[in-house]
Amino acid sequence: MKRFLCVFFAVLLSAALLSCAQDTKSNSGEGKSLAQLIRNKEYVDILMDNGGLIRLELYPDLAPITVENFLKLVDSGFYDGLRFQRVEPGFVIQGGDPSENGDNTGRTDPIKGEFSANGINNPLKHERGVVSLARATGYDTGSCQFFIVLKASSAEHLNGNYAAFGSVREGMDVVDQIVNDYVENGTIHTMVSVKRVSE
Repeated sequence: MKRFLCVFFAVLLSAALLSCAQDTKSNSGEGKSLAQLIRNKEYVDILMDNGGLIRLELYPDLAPITVENFLKLVDSGFYDGLRFQRVEPGFVIQGGDPSENGDNTGRTDPIKGEFSANGINNPLKHERGVVSLARATGYDTGSCQFFIVLKASSAEHLNGNYAAFGSVREGMDVVDQIVNDYVENGTIHTMVSVKRVSE
């Protein structure tokens, strides 16, 4: 009987410890799907100079600092009139450089890089249509320039190294047209207006 009670209590203790471990895992966000982690969304419309519209869906639950900084710049009109100055077919298009020469060096005040290499859990992968913050060599050097991924297989090395913070909800055809125009005749397209919108 003593042996039975010892085994019984050992099983109960193991079950209790396992339950605690699962609760801790659940509270940390591990084991949850991306859809379960994204509870809130913000939306931004980019009106292009060719009349096309790109709607971005932003995820403050995954990258709160990055989304807050991006929306602050959007609300101030910072992006209005800036270009997608970098076009890399099969990789990314990048915009938001405030320098007049558009050489990707322009920036505003840098923010904390929200990605795993910098100690921040951000599970959003750089797949086609994902929006991410460009940066210089240092982890905390991203500020205002952002890019849209064109092809997942070309951007795998960005996972865990750049702060992905949203995705294109509508208008990937417009993104593709930006690439096509650049390839065909060197056209660099301008963002006429970038505004926060409600869904």
